[in-house]
Amino acid sequence: MSKFGEIISNAKNQNTVKPESKNTRKPEAKREVREESVNLSVKVPASLRRHWVAEAKRQGISVTSVIIESLNKKFGEP
Repeated sequence: MSKFGEIISNAKNQNTVKPESKNTRKPEAKREVREESVNLSVKVPASLRRHWVAEAKRQGISVTSVIIESLNKKFGEP
């Protein structure tokens, strides 16, 4: 057998070993409906964006989480 033929044969043999069976199906009661995420675009001055992103990183949070928190506080959830 050629050098590469042996390597391919070994690789095929490794792939035929089946991993232990995993129960990946969640019980019916625990299923959540995930809604599709969409983009929300707001035009802001570049200097403010840089400042906000830097402050968010410094505090270890994301600008997205701050925006969502503010919108929920102002308007609530449906």
